[in-house]
Amino acid sequence: MVANDTQEVAIGDAEFVSGPALILRSLASGPDREAVVTADGSRITSGAFAAATYRLAHELIARGAARGTTVTLLTGNTAEALAARYAAGLAGARVVTLYDGMSAPVLAEITASVDTTLLLVDAERHSSAAELLPLIDVPAVLALGPGPDAGSGTAIGEDVVAASAHRPAEPPDVRVGPGDDLGIRHTGGTTGIPKGILSLHGPYRRAFDAPIGSDPADGPPRLLAATPLAHLAGILADLTLQRDGTVVLQRSFDPGAVLAAVDRERITDLWVLPPLLHRLLDHPAVGRTDLSSLRQVLYGGSAASPTRIREALTVFGPVLAGIYGLSEAQLITVFPPREHERIRRGGPIPVGRPVPGVEVAIRSLDGTDLPTGEQGEIHLRSDTVMAGYWKRPDLTAAVLRDGWLNTGDVGRFDGEGYLYLSDRTKDLIIVVGGHVYPSEVEDLLLTHPAVSRCAVFGIRDDQEAEHVHVAVVPAPGQRPRLDELRAFVTARKGRIFAPEVLHLVDEIPLTPVGKPDKKRLRAACSV
Repeated sequence: MVANDTQEVAIGDAEFVSGPALILRSLASGPDREAVVTADGSRITSGAFAAATYRLAHELIARGAARGTTVTLLTGNTAEALAARYAAGLAGARVVTLYDGMSAPVLAEITASVDTTLLLVDAERHSSAAELLPLIDVPAVLALGPGPDAGSGTAIGEDVVAASAHRPAEPPDVRVGPGDDLGIRHTGGTTGIPKGILSLHGPYRRAFDAPIGSDPADGPPRLLAATPLAHLAGILADLTLQRDGTVVLQRSFDPGAVLAAVDRERITDLWVLPPLLHRLLDHPAVGRTDLSSLRQVLYGGSAASPTRIREALTVFGPVLAGIYGLSEAQLITVFPPREHERIRRGGPIPVGRPVPGVEVAIRSLDGTDLPTGEQGEIHLRSDTVMAGYWKRPDLTAAVLRDGWLNTGDVGRFDGEGYLYLSDRTKDLIIVVGGHVYPSEVEDLLLTHPAVSRCAVFGIRDDQEAEHVHVAVVPAPGQRPRLDELRAFVTARKGRIFAPEVLHLVDEIPLTPVGKPDKKRLRAACSV
């Protein structure tokens, strides 16, 4: 068991300042600095952004947003999406964002399940709204701006931003406490109805003390948000704006556009999932891009290849920072740039040590604490753990017990207190003779000279036996064969780890948040 101790400071209702209020205070205190650069190049000052957000909060309140209500966002990476999230928080409403990449029926079920009071749609998601609106019945649908179809007669709803223009540009008189609902974040997935994770204002307020992002003492941070604001990029945007920084928005992740923006906008902070980091490393422009402004490149969210992380250290310099966290628990561990030197000599890459206030235990399936070095399920306890799964007390009880959260991840601690992840327990492949964690095989295959990128997954046959499959993007000029990859894995890890089926692909499909989409791979490879 490893714990990081920190001095606990009680957050009472009388002195509590919510995360959205904290961000807006920072923005209003330096009104002339650049706060947001939009995907089309518009530049918005802190003062203008704060004023628009305060006005929007008053307008949402007038239309029914309040404590106990839900404002649902169908938004992309836009300034309007950020303003709407903060405005709803200032109004005291819980916020739900409908993720891109989910089907309209799934989005409709989520919209209904969270008791939506207001649905807000920005210009990036008008096409999604056209599919969604016939499937839902909510009190009001409003547009965040005129949208791309202004004047065409097919507008989504009244422009709530325009309607808010006459409202006061000052904080609304709404008292938000640490125990009030902040929002509901849904687990990933492209099929089925994802679980809703209920978070509260108090735990999220502590995120602003998290040891992630570059040090503001080195100058105001400039974050490039090239992955969805609905996920970690949105949290990093919150921290950046509160720390007097600038958020540069991109509609989606394109490696060439990311590299160009880092150079053009003098980006200091960048967040990427490992598959997206691989795409940056493989892009022909990486060697001729000025990356000197970068102070921290955060990575995490899925298994990181040791080979590619070492390559990234060479390309980007000593700015890589690994993080491990969950929507159910916020930040768990950090592996800061200065500690990456320890991995240059080889070996696996840890996700770091637990951050202050987080206690982590490795346990067997029967709940017994395991000693250092042994692999088991990761359990944790902290003040940032979720309140529970929305309207699912059964699921909440299954993972929260006696104040401890069972993460569903598998890992181990070494003698220096570093945590190493193996995989999600649900991704475990049960084969004859044992079990296989896909990330272990992926890490190994990525050291093979013929393999550029890969994803390992299990597929069941008609007898319900699982088999190890691997999808491989070949290295330039290479065409790996199944027999050579099997021999390579067998010699280094053992026969049961060797892939039984090889699929050569041009790209590894990714989920909307940038993780390998193994559901799509299984579906495509099971045909």
